[in-house]
Amino acid sequence: MRSDGGLRLGTRGSLLARTQSEWVAEQVTKHTGRAVALVVIKTRGDKIQDRPLDQVGGKGLFTKEIEDAMLVGEVDFAVHSMKDMPGEAPPGVVITAIPVREDPRDALVGKALADLASGAVVGTGSARRRAMLLEIRPDLDVRGIRGNVPTRIRKMREGEYDAVVLAMAGLRRLGLGHEVSEPLSTEQMLPATGQGALAVQCRGDDAEVRALLSRVHHRPTATCIRAERGFLVEYGGGCSAPVACHAVLHDGELEVQAFVEGPDGTIWRRDAQGTAERAEEMGRSLAQTLKGLAGPD
Repeated sequence: MRSDGGLRLGTRGSLLARTQSEWVAEQVTKHTGRAVALVVIKTRGDKIQDRPLDQVGGKGLFTKEIEDAMLVGEVDFAVHSMKDMPGEAPPGVVITAIPVREDPRDALVGKALADLASGAVVGTGSARRRAMLLEIRPDLDVRGIRGNVPTRIRKMREGEYDAVVLAMAGLRRLGLGHEVSEPLSTEQMLPATGQGALAVQCRGDDAEVRALLSRVHHRPTATCIRAERGFLVEYGGGCSAPVACHAVLHDGELEVQAFVEGPDGTIWRRDAQGTAERAEEMGRSLAQTLKGLAGPD
């Protein structure tokens, strides 16, 4: 904590990461009166630009260096995209708040699905998106892409791709919602675990910061995330198989949907309904079911 009582927030340096962190900082200041200063930290995932992330392996590609800075007291808390979070946090670090979730859907930028010709090139860095897109349109040429959101849109405009698949949450947070050609429903493309949500981390033994950050916690979002992360932990947070889990809460009733592509390319989907109190249990149960159907990764 700074000498003036302000807080230091660790964040990645990408435009989206800084935008998300600035929004959380504003919420923390609004609810606590504490000033928040951003501290930019470069992660391993930021440094690797020559390979698709699903070929890199390892946990915490976008979180480890920031968590290390928290543990040694260089920053007081951190903000991450929830979908970047491994299933288990390192010792001494906790997710202490989950703010209200943004739109969790994926979206096409460039052209709508019906306007893409057979053989059209669509860019995505996600094995999950690739699997579900080819399930809908097996005639498309789905290719890998790296870079931040503006870079991917620029590559599409320069003709490398006919369209790119991006998260609605990121586009909206960056003020780029007007770029969306077509939002993809969760029936078409099930979102990644935690997509659209943010994880606010701090040291587990820092009671003062934990109390301050609790004021930006959104319980309905957190309930859905418990189910999704229950699935992630049970299925295996480090697995390379395309998997997804998404939960929606309606009047205390939780609906959880999950997806996995098996080693032979078969798509498996299952869903469950229950009370909010059973969120994590439902996620874990779906993971067990799909592991049994899809077989080993």
